[in-house]
Amino acid sequence: MKTQVAFRSKKFPPYDSEEEQINPRLWGKRLAEYLVDKLRPYGIETEEIIAEDWGWYIPVKNEGFRLAICCGHQNGDDDEYLCFTDPATPIIRKLFKKIDATHELTRVLTAMQKILSSDPEITNVEWIEVEK
Repeated sequence: MKTQVAFRSKKFPPYDSEEEQINPRLWGKRLAEYLVDKLRPYGIETEEIIAEDWGWYIPVKNEGFRLAICCGHQNGDDDEYLCFTDPATPIIRKLFKKIDATHELTRVLTAMQKILSSDPEITNVEWIEVEK
């Protein structure tokens, strides 16, 4: 399952004070806010976005296991971004059981795919499968 997406866009420049919240050159709060707004019409509810040292963590409301979208600017050109899901794979190991997250991940990834592909200001969209 392709749970990581890289793309280019000039649509999400950093806020002036954003680098005080995360590591330098790894902004993405505007992207996180954009995704939260665009996910709503797909019935995907999120919680408050969280600053991490690598970018922004968007918790997705979900029963049974943690589900989130992680996003931010990547080292390189100012218009390079990466988003990935947490979990990165559809099977979650929790103590002595396995949880199948396929349905929930598919719902989030399908919405993200539609959002990114329908915005003319987002280009070079490349979905990547994460191997674990």
